Amino acid sequence: MQRRHQAIPLQQAAQESPAFARLSELIRASSDRLQAIRSLLPAPLRASVQAGPMDEGSWCLLVSSNAVAAKLRQLLPALQAHLSQNGLPVTAIRIKVQNRQG
Repeated sequence: MQRRHQAIPLQQAAQESPAFARLSELIRASSDRLQAIRSLLPAPLRASVQAGPMDEGSWCLLVSSNAVAAKLRQLLPALQAHLSQNGLPVTAIRIKVQNRQG
């Protein structure tokens, strides 16, 4: 039996595979949360913060430096409260400094 490999759009693959569907849902949930808090972040920091993975109610923010991480840690209670008030609750927000590549 010969198998034919045919490319399908990513969205279709996500809909047809439970694993991809779950991954797509987590990515969307993480992005939604970042959009919800973006206005609470100081303007100079916004470009240094990216949505990271979600895992069992815990959400991770990826940041570019230790200085950004330190400032975000001060804002965590307000960010978490804002998410809850907007129907996007998380049990915890983690902050991870991305390694610089170069």
